[in-house]
Amino acid sequence: MILRSRALCERYSQIRRAWPDCVQRLWPDLGEHGTISPENFGPSSYSLSWKRRMNKLTARTELLAGILLSGGWASLSKSQLERTVGAAIGTSAERLWLLFAVMTATLPVQDEVVNLVRMSRLMGSQVAFQHVRRLARTRFIGRLGNEVRILQGETIVDAHHTARSELATGIQKVVRKTIVEWEASHTIILVGWDADYTRLRMLDVDERENALFGTRPNARQAPRPRVTIPWNCDYILPELATEPDRTARIQALAQFSNNRLHVVGHDCVPLTTAETVGPGMGGAFAKNLSAVARATRVATTSTASTAEYRGWRTMLGSIGVVGPEIQEIMLPTAAEFAESESESESESESESESESEGTHRRPPLLLCVGSHEPRKNHLAVLHACELLWRERQDFELLFVGGNSWNSDAFEQQLDRMIAFGRPVRVARGLSDRQLWQAYREATLTLFPSVNEGFGLPVAESLAVGTPVVTSNFGSMKEIADAGGGALLVDPRDDATLAEAIREFLTNSELRDRLRLEAAARTQRTWTQYADDLWHYFDPQVASGYAPRVP
Repeated sequence: MILRSRALCERYSQIRRAWPDCVQRLWPDLGEHGTISPENFGPSSYSLSWKRRMNKLTARTELLAGILLSGGWASLSKSQLERTVGAAIGTSAERLWLLFAVMTATLPVQDEVVNLVRMSRLMGSQVAFQHVRRLARTRFIGRLGNEVRILQGETIVDAHHTARSELATGIQKVVRKTIVEWEASHTIILVGWDADYTRLRMLDVDERENALFGTRPNARQAPRPRVTIPWNCDYILPELATEPDRTARIQALAQFSNNRLHVVGHDCVPLTTAETVGPGMGGAFAKNLSAVARATRVATTSTASTAEYRGWRTMLGSIGVVGPEIQEIMLPTAAEFAESESESESESESESESESEGTHRRPPLLLCVGSHEPRKNHLAVLHACELLWRERQDFELLFVGGNSWNSDAFEQQLDRMIAFGRPVRVARGLSDRQLWQAYREATLTLFPSVNEGFGLPVAESLAVGTPVVTSNFGSMKEIADAGGGALLVDPRDDATLAEAIREFLTNSELRDRLRLEAAARTQRTWTQYADDLWHYFDPQVASGYAPRVP
């Protein structure tokens, strides 16, 4: 018996020594009060730890009281405060959403809110309130160390991916240009998510800088972020969210809380041309649409993307969901980083010197901008240009963009052509200024994409007066038809693409006409776009709002 008691005591001592390491592994947030050691886990310290947890829960209950109660609750005891807040929550889905978010420091998903509503209706709001408190000190115990802040009546912009991305094209470019304009003229709060996409948080300094300017990619997140809970806010999602845990919580926020979700709808490419996107993107995008279905407004970027989103919204009627209001807010078509007079003069001087000295002039430069994913159709560009080089057409080809999903075939063909001596090259990681300089130096821009929500390279090239060969449908045709300066082709026909390039290179009258058309186009700035988008999302002015037509 004595030996058995000694063995039990020794085992207890082993557990006691190992317990802090287990806690640190399972619940790292519990270390907020200092280093965990065996001495911290005796009966008295356990009692103290329990008191701290209860104090955290009381503080969060007081946060709820400040939102849900009109006043006079400061003099209530803890038990009275809990009963009063529990009664105030009632069976309201939006208040139960807030209860879960604040007490657990975690945004709920749809099932969690639905279960709370059922519990409150069947057993009373006090039972639901105490249930969430139990979750906070058991399942979510590791989050008791997080400070919780409730934002009321603010405009919140979810720029999580942009804040951590080094990409500077497409959606990331739209997000950065837009929020920079909003920062200058409105009050916005930039937010992101924690590592498991369950908690909203305000961006730290480095993340904020990267979201705005793209200068600090992969910034480290704070180890214990301050959890942000929006209440009666306008929640703007300008980027594409495809993380399942993130979209599930955005869906519940839009469906149950009193926040208003506004979304920039870039395109529905994963639905309409699913064969051109990577594995898993179709399912992830469907989850995104589940959240967008509960949005208040969707601002699409072109007539083409508007048709996609409105077609999708029509399907929602079969499940009894109305869907969001959808309005086209067309993206900008203005040039940036205008050449200085000195640069123009130096170029003209160098050209005149070359002509006077009889030196060989540089051949025409064909520019193709975009990542090398199959949808961009860069293999067709290589094939069309190879046909023309075999005809002894004289030109250079420059691709600007990085590798992407399933770009191996393009890379292999490019390497073969370079080895054969073809005048083709790739530039990666260009700054905005360098990209705009490439547009200006190009003779012709090629953009025969299979599908685009908005073909930014088409608009950007035409904005500096450089003609474009692009696809004869969708947003690309829409941009071209808005002022000319482009040749339209079937992007699935390489011979037609080659014919359009040949005609441009050999027909001086056609070149002059397209250049004049491009130079005469009306330009729409990022300031105008951001202003139109803000007014559309603003509930004070959105009713009946129509964007300005350039």
